[in-house]
Amino acid sequence: MTSSQEDVTLLGVLASPFVCRVKIALKLKGVEYKYVEENLADKSDLLLKSNPVYKKVPVFVHNEKPIPESLVIVEYIDETWKHNPILPSEPYRRASARFWSKFIDDKVVGAAWKAVFTVDEKERENNVTETFEALQFLENELKDHKFFGGKEVGLVDIAAVFIAFWIPMFQEVAGLELFTSEKFPKLYKWSQEFINHPVVKESLPPRDPVFGSFKGRYESLTASK
Repeated sequence: MTSSQEDVTLLGVLASPFVCRVKIALKLKGVEYKYVEENLADKSDLLLKSNPVYKKVPVFVHNEKPIPESLVIVEYIDETWKHNPILPSEPYRRASARFWSKFIDDKVVGAAWKAVFTVDEKERENNVTETFEALQFLENELKDHKFFGGKEVGLVDIAAVFIAFWIPMFQEVAGLELFTSEKFPKLYKWSQEFINHPVVKESLPPRDPVFGSFKGRYESLTASK
């Protein structure tokens, strides 16, 4: 738990999977913090001061020291609060966890987003294919483990909250089948275990307003075609 001397603040937005990663890490560690909801259309002075390079959320502020970028923040939290470790202690497994976490950001997040929120039909189809290919790699990597971290939630699981919670909303909004139990049985089973883990469940945003915001975005996009 945080000591009374520590000042911990998280700047975020409700619908962000990247902010959710940090919330899960903080909940796993039992760290108390102040949450500040940002308006990205009118960014606060605190956000612009804390992340002048990217001007994005999440930003984690620990004792007045700001740290941006979700995976960087999660590792910082793991190194600062040692109990309930998120990364493995063994060097190879740590490196592997970092690789697959970055893979999710590089190969899954962008492709799945563009598979839904892109006007050009050919580009959407290409991104659907890229999403399938990336998810298949993760299906193979999971093997028969309960979580990517083994028996406990780890870094890759936290990074993959986008797959477990956000992609199902995306595919419902667009009427696509990006991520199903038929295509990816192991990964789908993992997703159900993960989103129903007590810590994760408490850290997820309420589905209805998040779904509504993405549905509105999709409808505006398709109306402009």
